[in-house]
Amino acid sequence: MNDDVLKERALKYHAFPKPGKLSIAVTKSTDSQDDLSLAYTPGVAEPVLAIEQNSDDAYKYTARGNLIAVMTNGTAVLGLGNVGPLASKPVMEGKAVLFKQFADIDVFDIELDASDPQAFIQTAKCMAPTFGGINLEDIKAPECFEIEQALIEQLSIPVFHDDQHGTAIVVASGLLNALELQGKELKDAKIVCVGAGAAGIASMRLLVAMGAEKANMMLLDSKGVVHAGREDLNPYKFAFATSSEARTLEEALDGADVFIGVAKPNLLTPLLLNKMADKPILFALSNCDSKFE
Repeated sequence: MNDDVLKERALKYHAFPKPGKLSIAVTKSTDSQDDLSLAYTPGVAEPVLAIEQNSDDAYKYTARGNLIAVMTNGTAVLGLGNVGPLASKPVMEGKAVLFKQFADIDVFDIELDASDPQAFIQTAKCMAPTFGGINLEDIKAPECFEIEQALIEQLSIPVFHDDQHGTAIVVASGLLNALELQGKELKDAKIVCVGAGAAGIASMRLLVAMGAEKANMMLLDSKGVVHAGREDLNPYKFAFATSSEARTLEEALDGADVFIGVAKPNLLTPLLLNKMADKPILFALSNCDSKFE
């Protein structure tokens, strides 16, 4: 499928027959005046009073227990970068579709015009009574770490950052299987991760927790290898700074067993692939680019 055809199909899919991918459905009968008196006034006062007395009753009398917020500020959307909150909305609606289609979990997508972490945190805290959980999405590093940690500490509902933990879980589980198939061990594997944002750092953290050796791991950002001699590293990157003399992706991939790509596409060329060890394992996780040749 060429680029023009894909673009046309994607835009039509999102525009017709009704804009977007979500709608809200009523779940109780509203066919009579009596129904409406229960749905709204005066009947609605009874669950209000019950919840006032026992906050856990919100899970009994409202949709809160099956409703999560997919929440972003649009600062790191797919491989597209900082497109802003409004342009991120199709992606957040898409994540909502996945929750509903595959787990029957309801979602409100929340796009916040809040690039400042504290503004984001405060807004999320103010909205928390609406939801049974918060799924953070597409927030750039290092702000995403601060936001997630603060919300976990300050809220009583689950908070999950998909770009970190969702990616890391998939990478870790897939890598264990791939290493077994290739006859290699995690503790011995030389791992190169391109992308030092939320997904890359979370994946590296989880792999270390599972037994990978930091000495065998290299993290790369837009400036090359994250090494101990750099003075521009935030604490999250510095935790994976290497003492190796390698500075470029080509040098880092020399003899590597594993490539994890969580940055922009088209970075791993056939020439670079040939520099890797026998039976290499590739996790090409950037948003696909059909222009690659």
